Amino acid sequence: MEASLKIGDAAPNFTLPATKKEKISLSDYYGRKNVVVAFYGMDFTPG
Repeated sequence: MEASLKIGDAAPNFTLPATKKEKISLSDYYGRKNVVVAFYGMDFTPG
C-alpha cells in the first residue's frame, strides 16, 4: 500500500544509499538539521 503525504505531514523515515557505500537515514538528522530531498533523473551520473 502506498501512502500519500500532504503539506505539513511529517515524512516517514527512509534510508538511501550515499557516496562511498554509506547509507543515510532521515532519522539520522531528526531534530538536528533541516533536510531537503531532491530527485533528478540522470543528474550526478556519468553521461
